[in-house]
Amino acid sequence: MDRATALGGPRLPAPKGERGPVLELRGAAARAGGRTLWSGVDLTVRAGEFTAVLGPNGAGKSTLVKMLLGAAPVAAGEVRILGSRPGQANHRIGYLPQRRSFDASMRIRGIDVVRMGLDGDRWGVPLPLPGPRRRAARARVDEVVELVGASTYAHRPIGQCSGGEQQRLLIAQALVRRPQLLLLDEPLDSLDLSHQGGVAALIGRICHRESVAVVMVAHDVNPILHHLDTVLYLAEGGSATGTPEEVITSTTLTRLYGARVEVLRASDGRLVVVGRPETTGGGHAAVG
Repeated sequence: MDRATALGGPRLPAPKGERGPVLELRGAAARAGGRTLWSGVDLTVRAGEFTAVLGPNGAGKSTLVKMLLGAAPVAAGEVRILGSRPGQANHRIGYLPQRRSFDASMRIRGIDVVRMGLDGDRWGVPLPLPGPRRRAARARVDEVVELVGASTYAHRPIGQCSGGEQQRLLIAQALVRRPQLLLLDEPLDSLDLSHQGGVAALIGRICHRESVAVVMVAHDVNPILHHLDTVLYLAEGGSATGTPEEVITSTTLTRLYGARVEVLRASDGRLVVVGRPETTGGGHAAVG
């Protein structure tokens, strides 16, 4: 009996022979408040691919995440998650919502926060697990804590962990059920630059080494750009999809924003986006 079976559920990663996409959008559109946020979006994400959803505030990035979870309607087109309609395969999705802060006085340990990813959705007092299931649960929690590099502080109260440490523990929580798709809604928000780079690199390693499909909403492209396989850029009702080299170009971003955006190539070959074009709502798109 493998660990997933011992934990009382199916083993989640797709069999090696299964080649179907994890996520498909065909001509998809989203509306809110009588306004089309984006339309005509085509996107395919397969196991082990890292996709970023980029764009300014109000472009509908978080709406896309809600749509994938079945919490927002599909205004047009088709959306399929692991071969099913949105909301029907959520048990195979790991989800990390927009960052929430933990009060410094919170005493629950980081490792207990991770464990809540296994059974925190159950009502009432948890029933004691039989010996093998308890050991399998403990082993899986230890495994993902080590995977995200949190072993040295996982037993500390979560309120005493730094922002970057908390985010690693929350990523472990999202991974603990062995999801095939990991949805991350601005996981780098409010982190300093050093923690942004570390968490972005961690997500890239998890995606490619564990063959988990990752869809990550981001406000700032630069910390994650060289980890990405695919970019979906949303802006002003329009969109662009492709590799970073295809989408992150001065021509494409200038078209989407309606204002001049410069894309430069650093000496190590990485793309760097500079400029902060204003949106029609008076905000800024943090693209550099």
